[in-house]
Amino acid sequence: MIIAGNFKTHHTRSSTLKFCRELDRYLSSKKDKEVTIFPTLSSLPYNDFAHLKIGAQNAYGAKNGAYSGEVGADQLLELGIKTLLIGHSERRGIFKESNQLVRKKFEFYSNEGFEIFFCIGEDLPTYQSGKTKEFLFSQLDRIDLEYPKLIIAYEPIWAIGSGESAGLEQIEEIHSFLREIGVKTSVYGGSVKPSNAQDIMNLKSVDGVLVGGASLELESFCSIIG
Repeated sequence: MIIAGNFKTHHTRSSTLKFCRELDRYLSSKKDKEVTIFPTLSSLPYNDFAHLKIGAQNAYGAKNGAYSGEVGADQLLELGIKTLLIGHSERRGIFKESNQLVRKKFEFYSNEGFEIFFCIGEDLPTYQSGKTKEFLFSQLDRIDLEYPKLIIAYEPIWAIGSGESAGLEQIEEIHSFLREIGVKTSVYGGSVKPSNAQDIMNLKSVDGVLVGGASLELESFCSIIG
């Protein structure tokens, strides 16, 4: 079971290190869980924990170069990091990352052999119009679904940070659809919390969860891990 925590712009370097060290100790008895933490870029520790992986929330599609304010593959590899979040709705919405830019990032980092959590998700008007599946399919256009280190993270935008998760039947329907179009591994994100995480992870077509706010407190995150 895949369980990932996205800290977004929360925690500092010191609090991230403390969190990850305590989480690593907790995970010593949880052999069936694959846990990844995505800290802020300025707080990335070395990826040398025994029982969890460190991933980056974002990176530019280059090893290095004249890309002020960005992080490239060289900086991640120096830390032993080879897991990356691509296409999160906040990157697409707030920072205006297009499907084309997101695809270029995927192409670059898949060629580098990174494990990629590739985020897709619809906004409220798309959901209300009944066009969710068509929208998600367009976000996956020309993404190599056969890439063995690809994890699709379905995060309905209307549920992120709202406290409202999609219903279990809705979640299963979308993840089953993803299976039908060739996705091998998919996780759900969107107001995942201790009260609903186990029910979501028990769904037939769901391989895990990508957790936002509920991952920021160790007790809460460990409750989700079980």
